[in-house]
Order: sequence, then structure tokens, then C-alpha cells
Amino acid sequence: MIATNAQHQLCFRSLFNSGRGYAFPCDQEGHVDLDQMSERARNNYFYARAMVGRELSVPAVEMAELH
Repeated sequence: MIATNAQHQLCFRSLFNSGRGYAFPCDQEGHVDLDQMSERARNNYFYARAMVGRELSVPAVEMAELH
């Protein structure tokens, strides 16, 4: 199970627009908890996965910025 205050995020960066992309809470290995996501976030996650190599880069696990 992945905590809602995850210290890591799985980042899908845009191939064409710097600073654009998607980020999802994950564990240090890049596993996201689909059951804890809202329907919208889950749809965005599946979209991001489908667009790897077309619009988005291969995802990378990064430390989440704490605010």
C-alpha cells in the first residue's frame, strides 16, 4: 500500500512542452496505488501510460516536493 503522503512520485514528462506532464504518488519503486486514486487521477494515469513515446517520456521516480 502506498501512503497518501508519498515521498516519491512517478513523473511522465511531455516530449514537446517543457514543464508539462503528469505526476502520481508512488512508492520508491514506482508502484502507484490505483485504489487510492480518484477516478479522474486514475484516468489520467492510464492516459499517461498510453502516451509514453508519443507525447510523454518514459516515467521516472522522483522525490516529491513537499510544500
